[in-house]
Amino acid sequence: MSKELYPIGFRRGANGSLRPKVVCHYLLEKMRQAGVTTAYLVLRPGKWDIPNYFGDGTMLDMHLAYLTVHVPFGVPYTLDQAYPFVQDAVIALGFPDILFQPQDAFAKILARQANGSADVVLGLFPTEQPSKAGMVDFDLSGRVRYVIEKPLQTDLRYMWAIATWTPKFTHFMHEYLKAIASQYSSDSESLTEPRPELPIGDVIQAAIDQGFRVEAEVFEQGRYLDIGTPENLAQAVRDAYEANW
Repeated sequence: MSKELYPIGFRRGANGSLRPKVVCHYLLEKMRQAGVTTAYLVLRPGKWDIPNYFGDGTMLDMHLAYLTVHVPFGVPYTLDQAYPFVQDAVIALGFPDILFQPQDAFAKILARQANGSADVVLGLFPTEQPSKAGMVDFDLSGRVRYVIEKPLQTDLRYMWAIATWTPKFTHFMHEYLKAIASQYSSDSESLTEPRPELPIGDVIQAAIDQGFRVEAEVFEQGRYLDIGTPENLAQAVRDAYEANW
């Protein structure tokens, strides 16, 4: 079973009965509460249990579509699979194996993007494990200066876990990945070396370096939990009621 379908807590079914609530449901539910009605789930081959579970999205009052990714080079390449379908849309990004609060986190970052001039808005959460996260440095106005992936040492306190952006950044990322592909295809030495994974934070930083306006929405009292480890999964189950994921 895909970890995105691990049951964490309960939800009310159509007839009012209690049903298990899976990890990915929390993410999609928060998106829907923020006004998002269409979502693309990009899956690795073999995760067919996810579309089998959610179907067309009726249980969430959303339209769901599914794409597969066949390259192992990182999140940007996963996102780029949806480029032909979303290139002119405002994007809301979340990770289906991460639980977080507050409930209105997506609503807040989408509002900040809509009401301001940011090309990208990052939702920030406090963390005590910076070496496992994309850490963010920002000024008093909320403008992001740096996104640093998994630093071994840092004084930064906030990681980003959700984001929204305009078509300008979607096009930038698409062209950025095309340039990397062109570089690898023309460099004979790179053909014999393992291709490193590209973090999405590196693409955001490249956009900042090109003058894109990236802003931070800080959830000072927010919480997040990656259920990718047995310890965190057990904690998510224990905290399902009190945490109100």
